[in-house]
Amino acid sequence: MNKFVKNIGFYLILIAISILVAQFFMQQGPATVEDFTYTNLLQEVEADNINQVTIVGNQEVTGTINNRDFKVPIPPEAIPSLMQDLRAGDVNIKTKPQPTTPWWINILSYILPVVILIVAWIFIMQKMQGGGSKMMSFGKSKAKLNESDVKVSFDDVANYDEVKEELQEVIQFLKKPDKFTELGAEVPKGVLMVGPPGTGKTLMAKAVAGEAGVPFFFISGSDFVEMFVGVGASRVRDLFEKGKKNAPCIIFIDELDAVGRQRGAGLGGGHDEREQTLNQLLVEMDGFEPNEGIILMAATNRPDVLDPALLRPGRFDRQVMVDKPDRVGRQKILEIHVKNKPLDDDIDLEVLAKRTPGFTGADMENLANEAAILAARRSKNIIAMKEFDDAIDRVIAGPARKSKVVSEEEKNLVSYHETGHALLGELLEHADRTHKVTIIPRGRAGGFTVPLPSDDQNFMTKGQLLDKVTSLMGGRAAEAIFLDDISTGAQNDIERSTQIIRAMVTEYGMSENLGPLTLGQKHDQQVFLGRDISRQRNYSEEVAARIDKEISKMVEECYSKAERLLRDNSETVERIVAALKEHETLNADQIKRLIKGEEITGDPDKDRIDESGDSDGDKKKKESIIKTFKPETQNA
Repeated sequence: MNKFVKNIGFYLILIAISILVAQFFMQQGPATVEDFTYTNLLQEVEADNINQVTIVGNQEVTGTINNRDFKVPIPPEAIPSLMQDLRAGDVNIKTKPQPTTPWWINILSYILPVVILIVAWIFIMQKMQGGGSKMMSFGKSKAKLNESDVKVSFDDVANYDEVKEELQEVIQFLKKPDKFTELGAEVPKGVLMVGPPGTGKTLMAKAVAGEAGVPFFFISGSDFVEMFVGVGASRVRDLFEKGKKNAPCIIFIDELDAVGRQRGAGLGGGHDEREQTLNQLLVEMDGFEPNEGIILMAATNRPDVLDPALLRPGRFDRQVMVDKPDRVGRQKILEIHVKNKPLDDDIDLEVLAKRTPGFTGADMENLANEAAILAARRSKNIIAMKEFDDAIDRVIAGPARKSKVVSEEEKNLVSYHETGHALLGELLEHADRTHKVTIIPRGRAGGFTVPLPSDDQNFMTKGQLLDKVTSLMGGRAAEAIFLDDISTGAQNDIERSTQIIRAMVTEYGMSENLGPLTLGQKHDQQVFLGRDISRQRNYSEEVAARIDKEISKMVEECYSKAERLLRDNSETVERIVAALKEHETLNADQIKRLIKGEEITGDPDKDRIDESGDSDGDKKKKESIIKTFKPETQNA
């Protein structure tokens, strides 16, 4: 019924056109004799071939001749002489007035074209607003109501129990507001989820949509501002109008920093327009008109650039931190992503969680998918631990380049370089134990060593940082000792070592000569993206020289320690190098056997060592160090 009412104008126009067409054909009359003139009429009357004629309105004569109709137009002044001729020929004469068009048909003929133009314009505008192009929907909000048949619940979100508790409370505010209002509690107006990319902020919003039981509108921050002035503010108003009509409801804005960036003197042409949009958002969230029953949720990985007015209580009352998961969280996330995948009995999710420090939920999902792809590529029916190991290497360092031709000289160089990293990982007190070392090229790396942290850490001690640098220096030290030459392969190791030592001196206050001071101040640091725009130098030239001298001294001490340990264990170095050249990849158990002076078969299962646990001296760090070797040809 609604569809018929919506299109009633179309049906009325169709009926009017049908009437006009019918009227037109009715006025045309039957088919007539072609080329029948007034002279022909007089000739036929004299020949006595016409019995009856009809004079219509003193303008035309109609009749029948030889079973065919004819119609002859005549001037009014010829009517008297024609009447005489017809009477002389004994022709029966009839008369009738000229037919006239109904008055409503005349009016309709004027109105109908205008109506058709108006309806056509309305139809085109509706198509442009509601169709795929949306060219004319300038001021309309692009927020979509969640109507997906696939519902995501909090059971599909592993880890983040505190975050889920906060969001479930928001849902309860909407479902059972009396429970809170009886105690004088007010419904929070906004919840802001902040955290690094890939941690599951949008997934949390989907879970809220799946469990809220109220309308859930979602929109991206980039959907507000476009090239037309005033569009952003209009869309914000339209968004909250939709929310008021569907209250109680939840509005979710993804990537809030696209529209909520701090106001200031901008250089771009769209800057003022974005500020107008932000101002309208601020008014809608907490202005003169209350928005009862509307809770605004948003997600961003750039909380540092948001406008302070947006973050104050009364707008975003709650800020929920969605950080990278710890080891236990990664294991829970991995359990969800492998739930519907056929796994081999040797799969150890705890080991995989240990091997992936710093991985987000999106990284863990990608890891499980890569492992499944590798198993399918190898025509396997189940996913084994080897597929997951290779998938981790693939995610971290890129795909293996087994077709790359490596010369014996380069193979020898990479073997000593990676052995230096791997052995120091086992010898240093605070270093992570080596999980695997390989000389198979992956991505841009000619080989790499993978440590295995026992657990995540939020803080690192001075001893841990120094051992980390010493381990990084192991590759360069091994080249210098055993090859009597050095290569460009240590470029990345030296760069990272310098960054760590500089941070120890200028940020962490770990320098004995300079003391516990912070030297230099970062500006516009991107909290979750790991970059900063500039660094202010707030110290003198003399202090700068002391900083450089202290950095050089600490790096040289770490390098000397790496050299000493490798010289003291030169026989072990040669055993590991020989095994690497033969087998190309060694795991943790094989490295331990080689350190003990035992022989290995190259088969990981046969070389396995049964250990009850790690030694007391092994202390682990938060982040995995991927010590990469980059030959000169790859840097070219």
